[in-house]
Amino acid sequence: MKISFSKLSTVFLSLFLAIATIYLIARPGANILVSAPINATTKAEVIDIDDSSVEDLGAVRYGTQRLRVALSDGREFNAENELRAQVELDKLFKKGDSVVVELPENVNNDTVLFARDYWRIGWAVALFALFAVLLCAFGGWTGFRALFTFFFSCLAVWKILVPAVLNGASAALVSFLTVVVLTAVIVFLVAGFTRVGISAFLGSILGVGVSLILAWFFSFVMYIDGPTMPFVQQLVNANADIVSLRNIFVGSVILASSGAVMDLAMDIAAGMAEVRRHNPNVGFKDLFLSGCRIGRAVVGTMTTTLLLAYSGGYLTLLMVYASEGVRPVDFINTTLVSAEVVKTLVGSFGLVLVAPFTAFAGAFVFSNHNSD
Repeated sequence: MKISFSKLSTVFLSLFLAIATIYLIARPGANILVSAPINATTKAEVIDIDDSSVEDLGAVRYGTQRLRVALSDGREFNAENELRAQVELDKLFKKGDSVVVELPENVNNDTVLFARDYWRIGWAVALFALFAVLLCAFGGWTGFRALFTFFFSCLAVWKILVPAVLNGASAALVSFLTVVVLTAVIVFLVAGFTRVGISAFLGSILGVGVSLILAWFFSFVMYIDGPTMPFVQQLVNANADIVSLRNIFVGSVILASSGAVMDLAMDIAAGMAEVRRHNPNVGFKDLFLSGCRIGRAVVGTMTTTLLLAYSGGYLTLLMVYASEGVRPVDFINTTLVSAEVVKTLVGSFGLVLVAPFTAFAGAFVFSNHNSD
């Protein structure tokens, strides 16, 4: 039985991806931020509380909440939960809650533990399992491959991109290279080494490349150098001579928009394949125009998707500005909102341009071969 090159390449790519995933799981993560040993954490259940030292200030609370917690091995300890009157950080635990506690190395019965947060891992795993089952049930083998690439993408960002940037590499360059690798893996695993896959890959990379240039340029001229991201101060304090906040911002723009760019490129390439299948004699020009028409049909909804995704993350900020009567021209000029404007519009630029890029690549690839 003859096996096509596309199917054979997909098998080899799947094997490579499996080996790479195992390697990334075994690969240690970055610990450059660690200047002292970190206490281990574990799950505990709150069995008693004492709020006598907690001061109620209305919407926030201040003071020390004293807890009695039981670990999974049955041991019980006293614990403390520091409340700083900060809504973003404070948690007021109640009896029966599952919490994360720091467990010092030399712990004894008199040790007072520190309660850090709610224990969410169990529900997070359950949610992921439900998503995995739904994806595989609906998508079959394609859904399983999508789940595999999802897991690989998470590992690539955590085990390769983040350590490389912390070691002094350019966040923008590393992010771009990471997107190139992930795009190749995802596109060719889904479409195989076919003309559809090649066209989608080339169109995606060209679109992301333009986004990289635009993100760097507009972050420079608009003085957006990174403080718009969470935990920036902590990162700078630990790595002031290593990281470039502007490069990190540019890298985040590339990563955030790459998925939508890839999706659009695949839609266009697949549509062009159908056009050529129904008309094998179609020429370069007609193929290119067909690809552009397909792109125009979907690019509007894709750009709106980016806008809603970005604005959703800053909904509370917009509500604060609206409640204080800040004029649109004034809050758009703030660093935080300007950064979101750059993210949204630069990402949309990549989406709009990926249509002609993919159409051109597809027209060239399809019109210069006689068979799929």
